[in-house]
Amino acid sequence: MISLSRFFKERQFLQIAALLLLALLLAIGALPGYFQGKWQWKEPPPIIKLGEIKQLRKTGLTLPGWKITQQQEQNLGSGKWSLQLMENEDSKQTAILLLLPQNGPKSQPQVEWTEINSWGRMQWGEWQVAQYREAQFMVEEPQLKDKTQVRARFFRGSSKNQTFAVLQWYAMPNAGHFSPLNWFWADQLAQWHKQRVPWVAVSLFIPIEPLGEVETTWEQIKSIGQTVQTRLFNFS
Repeated sequence: MISLSRFFKERQFLQIAALLLLALLLAIGALPGYFQGKWQWKEPPPIIKLGEIKQLRKTGLTLPGWKITQQQEQNLGSGKWSLQLMENEDSKQTAILLLLPQNGPKSQPQVEWTEINSWGRMQWGEWQVAQYREAQFMVEEPQLKDKTQVRARFFRGSSKNQTFAVLQWYAMPNAGHFSPLNWFWADQLAQWHKQRVPWVAVSLFIPIEPLGEVETTWEQIKSIGQTVQTRLFNFS
């Protein structure tokens, strides 16, 4: 068994290593702009189709086979989310989809999942998280003849009167991950090629029986998550 002192020392070492790596990457990323007389973080490359991404706050996201029964902008923490209630046209399954689109070229994901927890407490009086695990699913990309891997947070969220299976990740073109650091590395790499990686925070809820076993919903919520990932950024 690992002692607590050793655990905290290892954790502190990993945190320091991550910070050093971050500082190194920032320095490397700044050098080309420095020698050209331009600072990359002051003049970042534009986000392709940023207007369409931001419009998601007002329109929500249409999904094949699902009807949006209610949609509105919702202030959560420091961001404005799209909150939409949906109903499956065949099974009558209901779902809640919260989307936080990128707001500008300097906008970065900042672990919005804590804001969702606060929203749950505000909405239902309390919010308890249980049965958490990291989940992976694949999404077909027909235009690329390839597959996209998404790594998400999957857990049960519950209050006294409501219980949900919850799936959360940052969606990006051809990628998805629950950690904002994953987007950061991808965006830094893209900037070397004068490009950017847009993002949308996704939080998907489907109701389940009170304090039920969340794993029984995995195939169902994964299917909806795959559809959400496929539909995002497809504005053509």
